[in-house]
Amino acid sequence: MKPRICAAVIDNDPKALREAAPLVDLFELRLDLIGEEWPDLVSHLKKPWIACLRSRVEGGKWQGDDAAKLEKLITAVEMGAAIVDIELGAANLAAAIPLLKKKAKCLVSLHELEETPPLAELKGIVKKQLSAGADICKVITTAQGFGDNLTTLQLIAEFPKIKVVSFAMGPLGMLSRVLSPLVGGYFTYASLGAGKESAPGQLELGQLRKLYGMMKR
Repeated sequence: MKPRICAAVIDNDPKALREAAPLVDLFELRLDLIGEEWPDLVSHLKKPWIACLRSRVEGGKWQGDDAAKLEKLITAVEMGAAIVDIELGAANLAAAIPLLKKKAKCLVSLHELEETPPLAELKGIVKKQLSAGADICKVITTAQGFGDNLTTLQLIAEFPKIKVVSFAMGPLGMLSRVLSPLVGGYFTYASLGAGKESAPGQLELGQLRKLYGMMKR
């Protein structure tokens, strides 16, 4: 199975988008990192894209309330976003998902910034995401040891019929980022270059493609 790659976009760089398009399956526009210029990039996206407005408590920079966040995400959907990333912890999740799903798929996410909880706890999170109406379930943890890579990958195996994105952040979690789409994960993330990472441990697109190319041999 060809590994699917989502390129994380954190700044206004149309040239980087055009160069990356042949190498990726989709883009993620980090609206919280790009800022108010993000609509300028939409016309340069030649692959499906995810709209994401990550809150500070889950590793992003968005400081507004959930109502304002939903308004921006609806705007992104109207501008063509194929997928919307909305956090499981959003206070207005139950009301937001039906609105967003009228025109886009919903990726319901949770980011654990300190550790990797036990597998049983991660499975419970996926079940909550599915109950909320998720089309795609995203559970991201932070690796404190090698075994955390295995835990996040095992979570994917526990839901073979569900679209799951799961891996561990940080230097110790790089292996799970690479292997995730190879063991059934819906996709993994890559940065558009050095210094353009949207999360700790994210590999550059060129590095990731090179690794996958080596695995084919």
